Amino acid sequence: MTAPRESVSTATSRRRRPELDAIRLVVVLGLVFFHSALVFDERDDFYVKNAETTEAVTWVAGLGVVWAMPALFLIAGLGSWHSIQRRGARGFVRERLLRLGVPLLFATLTIVPVPQWLRLKAADPGYDESYPRFLLRFLDVHLELTDFPFLLEGEHFETGHLWFVVLLLAFSLMLAPLAARVPVERLSWLARRGVFLVVPALLLMVISALLGMEEAFAGWSRWAYLLFFVFGFVLAADDRFRAAMRRDAKVAAVAGLVLFCGTGLLLGSADGEPFTDMTVHAIAARLVFAAAGWCWLVAILGLLDRPAAPPRTQRDSADPPSAEPRNRPVLAYLAAAALPLYILHQPIVVAVAYFAVRWPAPMIVKYLAIVALSFAIMFAAYDLLVRRTPVTRFLFGMR
Repeated sequence: MTAPRESVSTATSRRRRPELDAIRLVVVLGLVFFHSALVFDERDDFYVKNAETTEAVTWVAGLGVVWAMPALFLIAGLGSWHSIQRRGARGFVRERLLRLGVPLLFATLTIVPVPQWLRLKAADPGYDESYPRFLLRFLDVHLELTDFPFLLEGEHFETGHLWFVVLLLAFSLMLAPLAARVPVERLSWLARRGVFLVVPALLLMVISALLGMEEAFAGWSRWAYLLFFVFGFVLAADDRFRAAMRRDAKVAAVAGLVLFCGTGLLLGSADGEPFTDMTVHAIAARLVFAAAGWCWLVAILGLLDRPAAPPRTQRDSADPPSAEPRNRPVLAYLAAAALPLYILHQPIVVAVAYFAVRWPAPMIVKYLAIVALSFAIMFAAYDLLVRRTPVTRFLFGMR
């Protein structure tokens, strides 16, 4: 099977886009702040909970929920289009299995069970089962096809925070055989003013209204994430979509802010379970939430994007080189670390929180300590244990 035909307007798309690396890093590093906050959230059933909690965490966390994980899937879709262009469908599948499948398997067998084990220890002071023995019970699983693409079920088993990797791998494998048949050249009408904001938002609204929102997956339906992934794939194929994002970014920012406020009011005033109920109130909340999410993405990507600079000439050869991660060691270091840091972060946050919640200190002190210690341990583990050997780099999906 051949790769999809390249659009004639992709000259700038082939340039590295540092803002995408920056967004990905903001989301991955922001998850440390997010998951640390859940320790103090009044509503969320996090692995380890502080004795004192607050509802304020729910509202602050909502600022990230509406756009953060959708951004990761959209950026992954953008990268997938370029990867298929270079490797073809078969090469893309092979690369995805190595870079996502291997770390998913390795982490599931080693560190993903840690939060579940600590949940049991936190809930029962008398629980003294060793981690190796719990690991055997964690891995006591059976095949379950009804929760696709999460195919394994067990009493204690979970994919934990790696649900993102499971979905991304499944979407990649699903899209690869169809990539050559995506009629990208027929979708240019989507770049028209107004259409670019409305049509994707409507598709997301339909999915959210009919299929609901999944709290375990950061508030979005898994199939909404598939749409974000496909949107990214299509956006990468034609620079007219990128130009439309820049053009509509300010309007999207205003609309996204208004819609986000509306989402908070609707979700906060709904009875029952607004994520899944089929009442008029719940459906309205999900519709507004989905529209807000797309507007936020358009605003963030459009406002951060900058058109590619024209080719350098001898006259301007004294100008500083363009700012790309390869010319900035710190950004290059962090960009390469994104997936390993994502894999490492939640077990570390939960382990730190397990001890921190016992301290006789105010919530804010505990929170800041969990964040600071988690970052220190996470980067130390990455730098000393992951990136320095070919074997560990392979196990964590690094090139």
